[in-house]
Amino acid sequence: MTSKRLGVGFIGTGNISSAYLRAITGHENMAGFPVLDIKGLADMRPEASEARAAEFGLKSMSIDEMLGSSEIQLIVNLTIPRAHVDVGLRALAAGKHVYSEKPLGINYAEGRKLLDAANKAGLRIGSAPDTFLGGSHQQARAVVDSGALGQMVGGTGFFMCPGHEAWHPDPAFYYDIGGGPVLDMGPYYITDLVNLLGPVARVSAMASQLRSQRPVLSEPKKGQIMDVKVDTHATASLGFANGAIVQVGLSFDVAAHKHVPLELYGTEASLIVPDPNFFGGDVEIRKRGRDEAWTKVEVTQPYADGNYRSLGVADMAQGILDNRPHRANGDLALHVLEVMEAFATASAEGRTVDIKTPVERPEPLATSLKGGRI
Repeated sequence: MTSKRLGVGFIGTGNISSAYLRAITGHENMAGFPVLDIKGLADMRPEASEARAAEFGLKSMSIDEMLGSSEIQLIVNLTIPRAHVDVGLRALAAGKHVYSEKPLGINYAEGRKLLDAANKAGLRIGSAPDTFLGGSHQQARAVVDSGALGQMVGGTGFFMCPGHEAWHPDPAFYYDIGGGPVLDMGPYYITDLVNLLGPVARVSAMASQLRSQRPVLSEPKKGQIMDVKVDTHATASLGFANGAIVQVGLSFDVAAHKHVPLELYGTEASLIVPDPNFFGGDVEIRKRGRDEAWTKVEVTQPYADGNYRSLGVADMAQGILDNRPHRANGDLALHVLEVMEAFATASAEGRTVDIKTPVERPEPLATSLKGGRI
């Protein structure tokens, strides 16, 4: 277990912040991430950060106080998507590294601006999702890297639901600019696919917006009407640099379906990869042949037994302290953002969009990692 720690501050204490804080502090029988020394929580609504701080025994502070603190080296930005880049730029200007919730920005130009500012300042950018670092996804990566699937042919990826308004307490941002199923859920699927297959080279797609308004179905805003400003159903074909072609469906309009989240197809075997919104789940393989059956792959990699949101933050902090690259990095997030933006461009213009942002597959996690050490 590491003895070095990095001072961390959180800006944004909404719904997702509790998952980050539970993982870092070791709730729910998880080991926690001692490399992360949480110095404070901040929110544009002080009452929100004060409530979350009281829940976890932490300190609430103003955003200005946080950005001015010499004890904080890394800002975790959990604001709404439209604020990600503005808040990130403020943190960079204050000399802080930044780890952002997904998406990196609401468009490629914004994301590029953030990375350019970080590179100019000699600072790091990290970004969710970090679920691809979970044990089951790292196990799937190990199967792909072993060559057991043969030459990669393609795959499928599906997230389709009726919409988040059925459960989220304040769902309007999911239908605002920066929301929608592609920017909200696409990062999980596309990031994991890049982890498994490498960079995307081209995208063709179609998308639709069936309704201009939707009602909130959850408390406390049940019955309020939300304006819909984004596509809510999209399908795409992703052509990867290695030759694989993966079909992806992302929707907030589908009542029900029976697709598995991710499948990969090779010339010698096919692989079922669990939901990339989670760190664990079953990995299954079936070899070519009529008499073959689906069999479970033993998951021996760490971080498959809980909700380890902040695993990417911990890896980033350890990378800063050890002067080595971190895995959920800005280059990866920008590549994924360009791919997601290409969904809308390809659909609107009726053409295949070439992806130009270079990216390398993140290094896999070692099987010996445990106890919060990355």
